[in-house]
Amino acid sequence: MISFNLNNKPVTVDAEADMPLLWVIRDMLNMTGTKYGCGMALCGACTVHLDGQPIRACTMPVSAVANKNITTIEGLPADGSHPVQQAWAEHNVPQCGYCQSGQIMSAVALLEGNPNPTDADIDNHMQGNICRCGTYPRIKAAIKSAASAVKKWEPSHE
Repeated sequence: MISFNLNNKPVTVDAEADMPLLWVIRDMLNMTGTKYGCGMALCGACTVHLDGQPIRACTMPVSAVANKNITTIEGLPADGSHPVQQAWAEHNVPQCGYCQSGQIMSAVALLEGNPNPTDADIDNHMQGNICRCGTYPRIKAAIKSAASAVKKWEPSHE
């Protein structure tokens, strides 16, 4: 049995210690917003936060997150009120949408750690989040828009 917090709620799973966190989240906890892309931590589709830092869930053994905090795309406001979610809609970022949960989770982590990112900061931080549709200019524009809003944003505590 492995216990951790998922989107601010305690969970306990009966999983093999080496089972990837991605499969625990998707198959055992039925949270399918986090996507499987490559299985080798190369594409970013499975990005979640581990104690606030972006990680690739496809290669992270669930045993490594015991007693820690995991945030998935479902941990962002369901009403889309987070500045990154709003900027994504404003800039019409998604095309096919498959990579978007990973892109958004990486962007949120970037702005939480650096509310005034330069173009180089964005490029460096988002490197490894692959968008097969090539919406990188819209992603960068959305991150820039969200940056000023993040500083003023107060999350609602449901």
